[in-house]
Formats: sequence, C-alpha cells, structure tokens
Amino acid sequence: MQRSAGSRRRRRNTSRPFLGGAMAVIAAGALTVTGLVSTAQAADVNNAKNAGFESGLANWSCSAGSGATVSSPVRSGTSALKATPAGQDHAKCTQTVAVKPNSTYALSSWVQGGYAYLGVTGSGTTDVSTWTPGSSTWTKLSTSFRTGANTTSVTVYTHGWYGQSAYFADDVEVTGPDGGGGGDGPGPVIPAAPAGLTAGATTTSSVSLSWNAVSGATGYKVYRDGVQATTSTGTSATVTGLSADTAYQFTVSATNAAGESVKSAAVSARTAKPGTGGPGPAVPKHAVTGYWQNFNNGAAVQKLTDVPADYDIIAVSFADATPTPGAVTFKLDTAGLNGYTDAQFRADIKTKQAQGKNVIISIGGELGTVRVDNDASATAFANSVYALMQDYGFNGVDIDLENGLNATYMTKALRQLSAKAGSGLVLTMAPQTIDMQSTSGEYFKTALNVKDILTVVNMQYYNSGSMLGCDGKVYSQGSVDFLTALACIQLEGGLDPSQVGIGVPASTRGAGSGYVSPSIVNAALDCLTKGTNCGSFKPSKTYPSLRGAMTWSTNWDATAGFAWSKAVGPHVRSLP
Repeated sequence: MQRSAGSRRRRRNTSRPFLGGAMAVIAAGALTVTGLVSTAQAADVNNAKNAGFESGLANWSCSAGSGATVSSPVRSGTSALKATPAGQDHAKCTQTVAVKPNSTYALSSWVQGGYAYLGVTGSGTTDVSTWTPGSSTWTKLSTSFRTGANTTSVTVYTHGWYGQSAYFADDVEVTGPDGGGGGDGPGPVIPAAPAGLTAGATTTSSVSLSWNAVSGATGYKVYRDGVQATTSTGTSATVTGLSADTAYQFTVSATNAAGESVKSAAVSARTAKPGTGGPGPAVPKHAVTGYWQNFNNGAAVQKLTDVPADYDIIAVSFADATPTPGAVTFKLDTAGLNGYTDAQFRADIKTKQAQGKNVIISIGGELGTVRVDNDASATAFANSVYALMQDYGFNGVDIDLENGLNATYMTKALRQLSAKAGSGLVLTMAPQTIDMQSTSGEYFKTALNVKDILTVVNMQYYNSGSMLGCDGKVYSQGSVDFLTALACIQLEGGLDPSQVGIGVPASTRGAGSGYVSPSIVNAALDCLTKGTNCGSFKPSKTYPSLRGAMTWSTNWDATAGFAWSKAVGPHVRSLP
C-alpha cells in the first residue's frame, strides 16, 4: 500500500526452471541406494580425514579445480566445501578412506545449495550413493555400505550436477571400525556447546526452543534458570509447566558417550499473558477489509472509531522494521493524527472488537523493508508480531511486503505466529498483481503454504498496467475484466474462494493508477459469485463463497465522502 498516491514500477517475478523427466530418470537410475542401514557402535570411529574441511582441501581431490573451502555457510567449525559444476564437469570431490574388510560403515555428509550427491566406490560389494535436488538449509545425506573380504580402502565422493548451482558439503563421516588410516579421531569426544539457541512460540505455560545441531552430539539437555527442565534427541524442545507472563532464562548443552558440553549462550523468553490478543470476533463469510492510516498524507485523519461499520477487518498501517532482522514494532503517530493518544487508540480497538470487528496490524506497505529470509528473522518476526498482538490486542496480522518476500521463511514465521496465537488468528495478505500471476511466485507460494490458517488474500488490482488473466489474455487495469480474470488465477491456482478478495483504491487519489468505481467492483463480485454482470471475460464456474473486497484506505474513503464503503459494503453483505 502507498503512503502517498503515485505510480509504482512493477517487478518481474522469476523462478528457477524445473529439471525435466530425462534428468530425473537418469539421476534416479544412477543413484539407487542399496546399502544396508546400520547403527555405528560405541567403538566405531570416523575414518574420513579432514572431514569438516578445517584444513582446506587436504586429503581431498576435486575435479577440474571445482572445489574450494569457504567460511560461510558452514554447518560446524569454521570451514566447509564449496564445489561448483562447470560445463561437462559435475564438481566431483573424492577421498580415499582406509577401512577394514568384512565391515559395515555408515556414510553421511551435510549438504546445502544445488544438487548434491554422496557415495562410495571400491567397496568390494555393492557401491552405494544418495542425493538431494538441493536445499537452502543444511540437509543430511545418509547411507551405508559393507566392505568385501579383501577391501582395505574405499573412495568416498561428493558431486553436483551438470549446469546446476554450486553445492556445499560439511562434516563427512565414514563411521565404523577403525581402518588404520588415522581419521579425525579415535572415538567420540565431548561435543561443542550448541549455538543459535532461539525462543519460539510461547503460551501462558510453555516456551518452544530451537538450536543448531552439534557435530557428534547424540542428545541435548535443556535448562531453565540453571535447572535441567527437559532433554531432546533433536534440535528443538518445548519447556512446559511455566507460569503466565513470567520471564525465564534458558540454556542448552550437547551430550554423547564422552560427556556433556558446556552450556550455550542463554536466551530469555516471557510466557504469554492470560486473556490478551488472540481470538476475536469471527470474520463474516463475506467481508470488507479497509486499511487505516497511522500517518497523515493528505487523506482525512481518522480515529479508529471514525471507521464506518461497513468495514469488517481494519488493518492498522503500518508496523515498522527494527534493527533486528525480521522484527517489527509499532508506535502511534500522535502528532500526525491531531493528538490522537495511545490510550484512546487502545480503547478504540476494544470498541471496534465489541462491535464485531477485527483489528489487525499490517506489516510493510510501499516503503516497508521488513526482511524475513532466515530462521532467526522468521522467529523474530513471529515473536514481535505476537508481542504487538498481546500489547495492543490486535486480532492478527496483514502481510503487505511490496519489496520482496521469501516463501520458505515467511511460511516458518507465520507458522510460529499461528502456534502462539491459536486458531483465532486473522491472517490477511495484500500482494501486488505481479506477485500472484503464477503459483511459482514467492507470495503465491506463501499463501498456498499457509492455506490452512489463511483468512483472505486481498490482491492490489491497481498500480499494475496490463496483466495476464487466467485465460492467457492480457487485460488492462480499471475494468471489470481485469478484476475477474486476475481473481480467476488465484481461484484456480489453489486458494479457496473464501480466501480471495478484490483490493482497489477508495478514490482516484488513493493510488497512482487503477481506480475503478464502486459499481465496477460490485459487478466483478457479481460475476465471480453469480455469473452475472460480467464483461468479456466470464469464468467457467461461479465462486459463491468469495470472501469480498478490500480498499486502500478508510482515510481516502472518508476523503471521498465514504462513497466506496457505502456502495461496496452493503453489496458484499448481499452476496450469496
């Protein structure tokens, strides 16, 4: 959404091309895993040398100079392998590993980036391999093999795939009987302290925690205020039995057969207050959403109680970014809003909720620069939004990020927020038209990823120029066909009709371009829900449960004498 009217340049949405069936068949045929699954015994060792690439490429050989060590990303320690396929070379890196005959070995490595393969040759029995088509986070590849009667060494390898991006590898393990080659150590040693401890979802009686995996760890102990609270075999845990609205300090240690590590750096978390935020009035089957401006840009200045009853969801615009990536905050612009005080604002939220309305906090807008692109920022986003919900009593959140969105991590953030807020969370989105042209777009992927908790997507059908409709034809903004043919993409792309709304400016001053009269909005609603009042485009079926409409903003609507809400509000409520 725009803090001031004016044009906005559209962005091109690109996505990584899909590798077709021929490659999939080749890869699947070449990389069938046939090894036996086994569990390393206590006396087993990691027979790989320089397994974490802490000594550069020592003991490793990479084809065509494709390999190098890097300091980021790394899974543990300070280095990892980066290998880059080029031309007909698939960046194969190998090591000859000493093994014992007639023995079973567990082979594993952590990988990230593009296509990555892990395997062994020269086993004297059946050589094995495994692979992944790529990952944005560290992923463990695992298999096992058995050596033949005369096998004293094998060749372990990693490689990528022709024409694909670089892959990263770290913490290679060939675990089994000591082959006499030295390896990286005679057996388990006390693991390092876990890093990355983060507090996630909270309730009135629990706190969820997560941390980074530690090489060599077989388990973890979680401490609350210095006292052990629980254990975990993975990298997350939920501490329960806590008091509401209480701050706690948590640490975690890693354990294995050799002992327990020192404790991690501490993280603090406060349990939720009882009876704050969370579920509010149910959103009507057909609803009108309006954005309320926490700033003065020439539109009528409003208090929340000035917003007409025609609006069912009021999105307070906007929360602002903080120096912590992903985290947001909100402060009422009392000066710009003619002395509207924070206390009045909070009281007016309750008044609107008592009238059956939902008041949510909107994140982003035209100038918003909130970035959620890793696990830490996803958690910071969820924690900070939930804190605002608890503090002000907001019923949910609106995602209006117009400067880029990462589907993977925004999905994680919204899942964490949902876990905190519960089933009453109102979750809306306001993507630009370019963001919803294809299900491969990050915004569209996010909407589909959280479909089970999503209230409505109110796409902005303005500041767009001409765009493709679901029939492959080009439609110009400002027409009923533009609204219906573009809504059809979402309706046929996987969203439920109840999750689709039509977003338009409330007046000619509310956007740089794309204004349509309320009568055009109502015609589009009729076309989509009843098959009447359509233009040249008519959908193949009707969508009676279509959620409704949205406008930017309630302030511009007020400036125009509430012409938009007086016409569209009653029409939305009359839909089937």
